[in-house]
Amino acid sequence: MPAVTGAECGRYVVDARDGRIGRVMGREGPYVQLRPPGGGREWDCPPDAVRAVMPREELWARVAELNLASRLP
Repeated sequence: MPAVTGAECGRYVVDARDGRIGRVMGREGPYVQLRPPGGGREWDCPPDAVRAVMPREELWARVAELNLASRLP
């Protein structure tokens, strides 16, 4: 899949270097900041290593976030 240019905040993408799915949280310098579904520690990803999620990957990420939210008070 091609790299995502201008990745928008809130959008799910894949870090093509290792296959991790993350939600775009913003940009810091030359990097796109990603956070795993359901929260956790952000990581930096070069923009040329970001690709769009496939539908099944996005569904997995949304389900992971909903499952986490259902366990919170």
